[in-house]
Amino acid sequence: MPYRERTLIKGGMVLTMDPSIGDLPIGDVLVEDGLIVKIAPEIDVEDARTIDASSRIVIPGFVDTHRHIWQAAMRNLCQDWTLASYFTGVHAGLSRYFLPEDIYTANLLGSLEALSSGVTTLLDWSHGVNTAEHSDGAIMGLKESGARAVFAHGGGADHYQVPSVVPHPEDARRIREQYFSSESGDDLVTMALALRGPQFARKDITVNDFAFARELGLRITVHVGDGEWGKDRPVAWMCDAGLLGPDITYVHCNTIADDEMRMVADSGGTASVAADVEMMMGHGWPATGRLLDAGIRPSLSIDICSSNGGHMFGAMRSTIGTQRALDHANAQADGREVERLRVTCKDMMSFATLEGARALGMDHKIGSLTPGKAADLVLVRTDDLGMVPLIHPYGALVYNAHPGLVDTVMVGGRIVKEDGKMVGLDFDRLRHRAEDNCESLFARAQAEPALADACVGGGWTPKPYVPA
Repeated sequence: MPYRERTLIKGGMVLTMDPSIGDLPIGDVLVEDGLIVKIAPEIDVEDARTIDASSRIVIPGFVDTHRHIWQAAMRNLCQDWTLASYFTGVHAGLSRYFLPEDIYTANLLGSLEALSSGVTTLLDWSHGVNTAEHSDGAIMGLKESGARAVFAHGGGADHYQVPSVVPHPEDARRIREQYFSSESGDDLVTMALALRGPQFARKDITVNDFAFARELGLRITVHVGDGEWGKDRPVAWMCDAGLLGPDITYVHCNTIADDEMRMVADSGGTASVAADVEMMMGHGWPATGRLLDAGIRPSLSIDICSSNGGHMFGAMRSTIGTQRALDHANAQADGREVERLRVTCKDMMSFATLEGARALGMDHKIGSLTPGKAADLVLVRTDDLGMVPLIHPYGALVYNAHPGLVDTVMVGGRIVKEDGKMVGLDFDRLRHRAEDNCESLFARAQAEPALADACVGGGWTPKPYVPA
C-alpha cells in the first residue's frame, strides 16, 4: 500500500532531472500518499509535515542497475583480485558455503548501505542463491530493508562453472508465482531474471534461458563483453539467434564490438556500466563513450560490493574520470586537443538516476522529480567545507559529495533516513550478525582442502579460474 502522509520539502535547491521542469535554485516539493504532486518555487499548504531543505540539494534517488548484494557478506574481500581470481574464490569457492541466513543478512545489510548513501532503487543481480531457501532469504532481506529493489534471480554456484550446461533454475517459476504474481504499482520489490548469456553458458542453454524469462514475463539482465570472455561476439550471436529486445539490459559491454553496440541500440536495449570493477578486474575500458557513440545513454552500477564501495558518488567519479581520460588520450593520439568535454557532470547524474530507471523499465515511475512519480528522493547537505561555495551543483554532487552528506532519504514517500541517520535501524545488532555470519562462512569453507588458505585480512588471492 502507498505510504499515506503529506510532506512538504521546503527551500532546497531542486535538481529534478526532468527536462520539462528543469532546476529550481530555491524550491519546494510536495509529497502526498507516496507520490510527488507539485514542484514550485514556493508551495503553501496546511497539515503537511515540513522538512527544511535549506542548505540542501534535492535530487531523485539514485538507481543502481546491477549489484550483487549478497556479496556484502564478504565486504572488501576482492579488492586485489582479478576477474579470474574472483571466479575461483567466490563462484567456485565461498559461494558454495553460504547458508540461506547468510544471504538474508547480506541482502539486508547491502540494501541498507545503499539506502544510506542515497541509492533508493537497486537491481539485485542475485547469483548466489544455491537453493529455494537461499532465494527466499534474499527476497526477505530486500523487503525488510525498505528499498525499492528488483530481485534478479541468477541461480547459484553450480550455474557459474564456465561454460555452464545447467539450465536456469526452474525455481524461478515458483518465486514468480509465490512472491510476484500480482505485482502492482505499489510494490517496492519486483522481479527479473539475471541470465548468464553465451559468454558463460552453452548456447542451447542460453536460448532456453531467454525463452524461460519471456515465458514468465520478466525483464532480462545479462553480462556481455567483460574481458576475454566477452570477445567472442556474444551480442552478435544473440542477434542472430533472435534473442535481442527492449526487455534486456546489457551489463559491462567493455569488449563487444562497435557493430554489437549498434545492435543493442537498434533493438531498444539498455546498458549498465560498472567502471570501478571493470578497471580493477580487467574487463576492459569502461564503455561509456562507445555506448554514447552508438546512441545508448548508459546507466551505472556498483557491481561486486565485495570489491568496491557501494555508493553512487564514487561510481560517478570513476565513470566520468575514465571517459574523460580516454577522450583526451584519443585526441592526443590524433594530434589534437579536446576543446570541450563531451560527458558532463549533469550527464553523470542522469545516468545515475533517470537512465537507471529506464534500464529497469521504471522510468514512468522513478528516476526524476516529476509530479505523478513516486517520491523517491534524496537531500544532500551543502553546508560542508567541501561543498561551499556551491558554484556548480552537478559538479559538487559528482566530484565532492559523499554518503556522509546524505541527510534525508525517502522511498515512496516514506522517510528511511533523517538528519543523517537511518530510521529504526538497530545497527549494532545487524553488525554483529554480519560479523558472526562472515566468521562462520570462512570456517565452513576452510574445512575444504582447496580453500584451506581462504582468510580475511587481505592475504588471500585465489589462483585464477580456468574454464573447462
